Amino acid sequence: MKRTNELIVALAVMAVIVVVTWGLFAVGDNMSEGVTPFSKDVYQLHNQILGIVTIIGVLVFTAMFTSIIVHRKSRGHEPAKFSHSTKAEILWTAIPVLILVVMAIPSTRVLIDMESTGGAEMNIKITGYQWLWKYDYIEDGVSFYSALDRDSNRVRQIGSGEAPESVDNYLLNVDNRLVVPVNTKIRFLLTSDDVIHSWWVPALGWKRDAIPGMINEAWTLIEEEGTYRGQCAELCGKDHGFMPIVVEAVSREAYDAWVAEQRQAIAATAQESSRLWTRAELMDHGAGVYEAQCAACHQADGSGLQPAFPALAMNGEPTGQLEDHLRVVLDGREGTAMTGFRGRLEPQDIAAALTYARNAWSDEEGEIIQPSMVAELDQG
Repeated sequence: MKRTNELIVALAVMAVIVVVTWGLFAVGDNMSEGVTPFSKDVYQLHNQILGIVTIIGVLVFTAMFTSIIVHRKSRGHEPAKFSHSTKAEILWTAIPVLILVVMAIPSTRVLIDMESTGGAEMNIKITGYQWLWKYDYIEDGVSFYSALDRDSNRVRQIGSGEAPESVDNYLLNVDNRLVVPVNTKIRFLLTSDDVIHSWWVPALGWKRDAIPGMINEAWTLIEEEGTYRGQCAELCGKDHGFMPIVVEAVSREAYDAWVAEQRQAIAATAQESSRLWTRAELMDHGAGVYEAQCAACHQADGSGLQPAFPALAMNGEPTGQLEDHLRVVLDGREGTAMTGFRGRLEPQDIAAALTYARNAWSDEEGEIIQPSMVAELDQG
C-alpha cells in the first residue's frame, strides 16, 4: 500500500511538471529555423538537446518533489544515515557521461560542418568599420560600403522629433544590401579595419567575429529567396547599435543582372570623379553624405559634441584651413574617435561633404572642393 501511494504521488507530480513545462514551451519563444542547411542542422540539434534536458529535468524534479511530499518529517520519517554508496557514485557518474556522449556526437558533426568552407562557388570579403560594413565580391569585382539607411539615421538623431515607428525596419535597414544568389555555397572572409566587430544574421545560423589583423572564415548556402536582417553582435563603440546587416537572396539570373548594374555604376562613378561639379551639385550631394556620415558626431548644424567631436562651424563660418580639414577627413585624427574616410568614400562624396560643411551654415558663399582635388591629395 505504501509503495502504491508513493507511485500515485510520483505520477501526479510528474503530470503537473509535464503540463507546466509544456505550457512554458508552447507560449515561449524558440530560436528560428533559418534558411540554410547548416542553420536547420543547428535548429534540430537545439531541439534534440532541449528534449534531453527537459526529460532529465522532469525526472529529477519528480523524484525531488515526491520525496519531499511522501517522506516529510511530519509523517514520522527519519533521514537516512548512510554516508557512502559505491553503486550510487558509479550511477551518478556513468549516466551523465553517457548523456554527454550522446549529445556530443551530433554536436561535433555540426561543428565540423560549420568549419568546412571548401568547395565554395564564390567568395565575399567582409570588413568591419566604425560603424559600417564593406563587402568585396572577389570573383565579380564588385565592392561597396553598407551603412545604416538615411531614414533610420535621421530619426535616431537627438532632437529629431520623429517617432521610430514611422520608419520601416528602424535601425535594421541599410543603404546598400549584400545581394547573393540562392543555392550557391558562399565563403565569407571576415576582418576589421579598426576594432572587433561581429557579423551576425540569425537566419544563416552563425555569427563570426571580424578582428583587425586576422581573417576568419564562414560559409552559407541560402535555399530560399528573401531578405534576412542582422546586426553587429560585438560592442564596438558608441554607435555599435547602428551597424545593421541586410542580406538579399535572389535567383542566379537576378544576381547576374545585379552584378552587371554594379559594374556600370562603378564605371559611372569613375567618370563622376573626373568632371567638374557645380556648387549646387556639390551642396545637394554633400547634404546627403554629411547626414549619413558626419551628422551623428558633428551634429546636423555642425555644432559638434564637445569635447569629443569639435564644431565644424563657429558663428556660421567654417573652422580651420581647407587643406587641414581635407587631410583630417581622409586620414582621421590620431588619438580621437575621428577615423579617416580614405578609400571608404568616393572623391566626389568627400568633396561634396566638405563643400557642404564649409558652406551650409554661412550667409556667404565659401570655398568649393572639386573631386579632382580630393583624388589628387588622395593619391599623393
